Amino acid sequence: MTEKQLKESVSYLHKKGFEKPDIGIVLGTGLGKLIDEIKDPVVAAYNNIPFFPLATVEFHTGKLIYGTLENKKIVVMQGRFHLYEGYDLVDVTYPIRVMHQLGIKFLLVSNAAGAINLEYQKGEMMLLDDHINLQGGSPLAFKGVERFGERFVDMSAPYCTKMNSRLLAIAKENDIQLHKGVYASVVGPQLETRAEYRFLGRIGADAVGMSTVPEVIVANHLKLPVSAVSVLTDECDPDNLKPVDIPEIIEVASKAEPKMISLFKNLIKEL
Repeated sequence: MTEKQLKESVSYLHKKGFEKPDIGIVLGTGLGKLIDEIKDPVVAAYNNIPFFPLATVEFHTGKLIYGTLENKKIVVMQGRFHLYEGYDLVDVTYPIRVMHQLGIKFLLVSNAAGAINLEYQKGEMMLLDDHINLQGGSPLAFKGVERFGERFVDMSAPYCTKMNSRLLAIAKENDIQLHKGVYASVVGPQLETRAEYRFLGRIGADAVGMSTVPEVIVANHLKLPVSAVSVLTDECDPDNLKPVDIPEIIEVASKAEPKMISLFKNLIKEL
């Protein structure tokens, strides 16, 4: 990644009409319907944006969408990138840097995750209060990173406390169950073994997934306030583990999605 590449990506999007968005949003697995709420959408396919990676997962479409939501200009990633697709962490987080260059002031992230905390049930949501990076690397570990921001980024509070407080309050006001917890990010694409689920619980994880943490690290690198919400799509009880059912995971995410959209829309109104 170079400054020149970022400039070319941003220049292409400016020509498409992406003008000074306020908020960036990353939509996770099974969570694409927020785009139906966007007014006057302008769409840029990832494969047309210079230097953008391509989404290769069958249930991740690859589009960057610009428009208006709750009277705010937003830019939405419909489809994200993962290490398990063969990308490196700089590729995975490249779109966050592009959205930042476009002008976003806040970042909202969603994902589908498995519930490690057995008090949480599938179909519920969890606000990320902290995370554990088990992806074996960092999106900041590249030569010349200091040209984009300081190298040693403080991660004592990776998620914006103001936005998180508001999301919890919005959930309460709208009678939405929103847990608060720790998200562990693994490489995948295989799901975890029983022993791995036990390990994740013992080290303090409440949920596990294969995304989000790289984007959050880069948001902190860019001093971009970020909040993230997991839709809990399965229960990871190592003593009663059933084979994974991907269609069911997508279905659970889709059913919970209206609540996530409600949280995000109410927060966007206030930003």
